[in-house]
Amino acid sequence: MRVLLVEDDRMIGEATMQALKDAAYAVDWVRDGDQALDAVETGEYDVMLLDLGLPKEDGLVVLERMRSRGDATAVLIVTARDGLDDRIRGLDLGADDYLVKPFAAGELLARMRAVARRKGGQVAVLLTNGALCLDPVTKEAGFGERRCRLSAREFALLQALLVRPGAILSRQDLETRIYGWNEEVESNAVEFLIHSVRKKLGSEAIRNVRGLGWMVDRHP
Repeated sequence: MRVLLVEDDRMIGEATMQALKDAAYAVDWVRDGDQALDAVETGEYDVMLLDLGLPKEDGLVVLERMRSRGDATAVLIVTARDGLDDRIRGLDLGADDYLVKPFAAGELLARMRAVARRKGGQVAVLLTNGALCLDPVTKEAGFGERRCRLSAREFALLQALLVRPGAILSRQDLETRIYGWNEEVESNAVEFLIHSVRKKLGSEAIRNVRGLGWMVDRHP
């Protein structure tokens, strides 16, 4: 899952960035409102974590502009503003949830998972196509009789495929969902991860579509 972190406080930003990376998210971090608007216009994100007290453009202005141009990116406001009026205005402008600082990393991650499920039209906590299942909380996967725990990168790869069962994702598609802006990606990194997941779950867990990319089947 790819996340845009919009936070101008360096200490909070670094701590949040590390917590997200540890939880297998690909994260891009910007520090003002203008950069946030540029990022969502040029990139595709599953969730935006949006501070309100930002330089250049306030977070509520960023949110209002996004929604006015039809941007449906899931937005979780994360701010020190705890006033009722701010919470109401943020939600009315199109935020999907509102979290007040200081916050526990575990709660932030749980709220992100809930927002992502709602945006994806999912009710169940587990991601599954009917044959392959993935638990976003424990990072455990199952296919047939096999069960295993995945590394952070393996989890990110399988999650990217399972949220779009039946869709073919290219190497570039997968790299975009696994790695952030400043992370160096080796040329065979995706193939290595796919090999590793197949070794744990079986070769049929992920299907190669020659010349196009990889997919997990859509099962009834």
